[in-house]
Amino acid sequence: MSFSDERLTREKVFRDPIHGTITVDNQVILDLIDTPEFQRLRRVKQLGTTSLVFHGAEHSRFGHCLGVYEIARRMCNQFQRNYPTQHPGDGLWDDRERPVALCAALLHDLGHGPFSHTFEHIFKTDHEAITRQLITSPQTNVNHILRRCGKDFPQKVASVIDHTYPNKQVVQMISSQVDADRMDYLQRDAYYTGTNYGKFDLDRVLRVMQPTKNGIAFSMSGMHAVEDYIISRLQMYLQVYFHPVTRSMEVILDHLLMRAKYLYQHPRMAEPEFTPHLLMPFFTGHFSLQDYLALDDGSLTTYFTHWKTAHDDILRDLAHRFLDRRPFKSVEYDSQTAKLLPRLRQITTRAGFDSQYYTAVNSSYKLPYDTYHPQASAPQTQIELRQPDGTEIELTQVSTLVASVSGKEAGDQRFFFPREMLSNQGDELFQPLYDEFQSYLQNNQLVNPRKDH
Repeated sequence: MSFSDERLTREKVFRDPIHGTITVDNQVILDLIDTPEFQRLRRVKQLGTTSLVFHGAEHSRFGHCLGVYEIARRMCNQFQRNYPTQHPGDGLWDDRERPVALCAALLHDLGHGPFSHTFEHIFKTDHEAITRQLITSPQTNVNHILRRCGKDFPQKVASVIDHTYPNKQVVQMISSQVDADRMDYLQRDAYYTGTNYGKFDLDRVLRVMQPTKNGIAFSMSGMHAVEDYIISRLQMYLQVYFHPVTRSMEVILDHLLMRAKYLYQHPRMAEPEFTPHLLMPFFTGHFSLQDYLALDDGSLTTYFTHWKTAHDDILRDLAHRFLDRRPFKSVEYDSQTAKLLPRLRQITTRAGFDSQYYTAVNSSYKLPYDTYHPQASAPQTQIELRQPDGTEIELTQVSTLVASVSGKEAGDQRFFFPREMLSNQGDELFQPLYDEFQSYLQNNQLVNPRKDH
């Protein structure tokens, strides 16, 4: 049975705050949404710890994946209506690619774990690799449904996600500098965080997209809509994704899981009841897909709640800090002041905090737009504008706005530490240490006090 054979007689709709309605007109898509693997995404927040800063950011990977599917569906419709292929190799849209494009869009984040990137860092998992496993493994419901479209269909969908699928149009729909994934999460994250930074004219951007032999280009008339999208993305990274408190809570979460893993590996230090069964396969590094699917934000949070009464002081304190929202403080540093970090860690340790768990450095940088560098380990597909005569020109060649930010990393690097180090309570024992520590801080920057006097 083919994808087209499973067209619904009456389409289904999901009400959505970003797209109004998300339309499903195929039984395969509907059945994929109903799988346990996809439904798990309802229990994984899209933005992890960001809801501890922007309280509205409680939305899930489930809603985002539906949104990416909807944008890809609209792309397919627009391409089929305005740029249908006339003969093989003409660079126009072949609607036989619709099934793989829509399934890849829907499933692209299937392998995200709880508190995605922090979890990956501690347990060395790879959500894209796990996504491909969930799609191609005969053990999953998702795989069984995809195979209704052909035995090799799951592998085709997986190859879109790892960028090896031969049709560049489909790959760039899902992963490029202007793709369905980014266009949904920018608008969705802006809406739920209550910010305006990520808003851009989605309808206009979709309207000016064109299929080409090399992937996807944009009409010259749509240049300003693409500019707006790029600047919106830059602002979202600087104001939301790189927010210092969000990163602070990620540091605490990272160190909490790191301490739990350490206690598991050193059982003489942990109390007998320390048996986080769902995490044990990850502590040992030997986990199955079923082990992975058993985890979501709720299961981890339940463990954190138990750890608030743990005998281990560090585990108990970090669990309190995470669940009760007690973020670390932070300051920016640069290459000149980085040499001061060992001294700050030493002072923190003398004040009673294990610097391995109570200090951290974090660098967050993003390229607003990256021109194509074929020698790069993961070269970006650049944004091409199609001129009236049919020739293409790269965006920065005609946009002074994008050229001004192209290739320039935006962001900062920060040193995180307990807020207690900023105390001014006159504690006879620790106040001299606090005073010395604070002498290195000025206007949220790390400074050398000897040079300042």
